[in-house]
Amino acid sequence: MAQFTRIEVAAAMKETGMIPLFFHNDIELSKKVLKACYDGGARLMEFTARGDFAHEVFGELTKYAIAELPGMIMGVGSVTDGAAASLYMALGANFIVTPVLREDIAIACNRKKVLWSPGCGTLTEIARAEELGCEIVKLFPGDIYGPQFVKGIKGPQPWTSIMPTGGVSPTEENLKGWFDAGVTCVGMGSKLISKDIIANKDYSKLEQDVKAALAIVKSVRK
Repeated sequence: MAQFTRIEVAAAMKETGMIPLFFHNDIELSKKVLKACYDGGARLMEFTARGDFAHEVFGELTKYAIAELPGMIMGVGSVTDGAAASLYMALGANFIVTPVLREDIAIACNRKKVLWSPGCGTLTEIARAEELGCEIVKLFPGDIYGPQFVKGIKGPQPWTSIMPTGGVSPTEENLKGWFDAGVTCVGMGSKLISKDIIANKDYSKLEQDVKAALAIVKSVRK
């Protein structure tokens, strides 16, 4: 069961402006990555459930976050159907992120008042997602559409909250472009939690990189 309401999750997304994305099948390594992100100031984590037995890893991570990382909001990405969404909510997911817009996921999440963020690529998809109760729309893949697309959407629909993933990097130029265009927050995966950091188990660097990225987000939003 979720520890945070969808309103609390949406507020945290807006406040922090950044969600790290991560998956690994090693539970202990994943805990260290999560703690490094938490110590760096992140208060949300999107666990991208793309591997075998990913739900088992997520369940352990969520227990760890509840016990050791107060205020850490755990969510799951790459969810592709309502059944998977229900499974992850039973394991404590506070938000569900999907690569596509699926109404069965909307129904499953809305029933339990859990925030869901569907991957959309057209204004029609975005409008339909909002009709289905979506608070924050995922723009995916972000590198294909770019900040100009966000500006285009915000023209006729200034109320729309957008979170791009893909094509987001922890540099001032990149983040300024997205936030100037009007995004609510960004999702950041391998550009933040790099293969080198994982290979070298350099969790102190990850902590500093997360802290630096959050500082840039804060500065470009002023």
